[in-house]
Amino acid sequence: MATIAVMGAGLGGMQAGYDAKKILGAGHRVVLINPSPHFQFTPSNPWVAVGWRKPDSVTVDIGPAVSAKGVEFIAASVTHIDPKANRLTLSNNDQVEFDYLIITTGPKLAFDEIPGFGPEGFTQSVCTNPHAQSAFAAYEKFLENPGPIVVGAVQGASCFGPAYEFAFILDADLRKRKLRHKVPMTYVTSEPYIGHMGLGGVGDSKGLLESEFRQRDIRWITNAKVDEVTREHVKVTEHNLKGEPEKTHELKSRFTMLLPAFKGVDAVAAVPQLCNPRGFVLIDDYQRNPTYPHIYAAGVCVAIGPPEPTPIPTGVPKTGYMIESMVTAAIENIKADIEGKESRAQATWNAVCLADMGDTGAAFVALPQIPPRNTTWAKKGKWVHLAKVAFEKYFLHKMRSGNTEPVYEKYVLKALGIERLKEQ
Repeated sequence: MATIAVMGAGLGGMQAGYDAKKILGAGHRVVLINPSPHFQFTPSNPWVAVGWRKPDSVTVDIGPAVSAKGVEFIAASVTHIDPKANRLTLSNNDQVEFDYLIITTGPKLAFDEIPGFGPEGFTQSVCTNPHAQSAFAAYEKFLENPGPIVVGAVQGASCFGPAYEFAFILDADLRKRKLRHKVPMTYVTSEPYIGHMGLGGVGDSKGLLESEFRQRDIRWITNAKVDEVTREHVKVTEHNLKGEPEKTHELKSRFTMLLPAFKGVDAVAAVPQLCNPRGFVLIDDYQRNPTYPHIYAAGVCVAIGPPEPTPIPTGVPKTGYMIESMVTAAIENIKADIEGKESRAQATWNAVCLADMGDTGAAFVALPQIPPRNTTWAKKGKWVHLAKVAFEKYFLHKMRSGNTEPVYEKYVLKALGIERLKEQ
């Protein structure tokens, strides 16, 4: 009997726990470890931050859900990984022995890299459910005396979609409240152009998003490095295409939401030869770490180089379907290793993104996510907003039921040319 430990219970970790038990069978032990007892549907956080969702409506109690499928759950943090002894030490002083480890922790949020940055400083975040709750409290206070807003993503950020979504959702909410005329909005981003998204664009994402910003009177600053945030200002240096400082801005702001750069979580980053300098896990084509081949990783915690250099550093986003494909590959390769077979499963890293704009939305498809691509397009419409709402309910149902890839989902996506694993 093998023990498979899964660190983290986000989009990737919940699937890893369920799928490991389903694919490997009852003869193997699966242990899911997460600091919080709740799964958070991160894509809903922009809605939580403006009060369009209650925090509890987009969470799942992990323990009862996974235990019903035979997965053990421990609500604790991993404080130390011993890859040679195959042992995890937890914050409750327990230890977990493993034969295989799947790291799906997500990131550590690097708020400490900019003065005044983060929920402990003067900016809000939609990276976690608690952060979104705090952002909503700040937003309610802001509405009593509205003024300038700054939204965006700082240097080194790799997750740009939620920043765009939040800017559009704020615009839509303020219009509903008849307050938009009192709120100048500025979008600040490290991207070289609007719609780059850390991917060199997806279809005509540049034209689509720039047009939306113009329609909604949202001005923008690209190639931006955030230098400092104070209670009333965001200090930004704008750079040219050579990466040279060109202009400084001191933007007035009464409500600021900036997405941070990511790093690897401390326990993972501390393991010698496991990670790159930022603490992201190094993997081969089969989701395995080259130094410790019994350690697999999937999701935001994985090291992926940017597709092109940019004047201000930008990272590569790891989107939902891309993460699901990584997890599927990891589980299939663990199964092969247990059976004494060669690892063959490789994730497609396809991206299917639904970005809500409050009253409409934009859909982006990139097959694969990293260029060059076989298929790429971006389209806008009311249907995307409705699809995002439906997807939220659908995905939460999957996490509660443990059926991570229903047959109908698999065949519908396959008909569109979207599959989790590469053809062998």
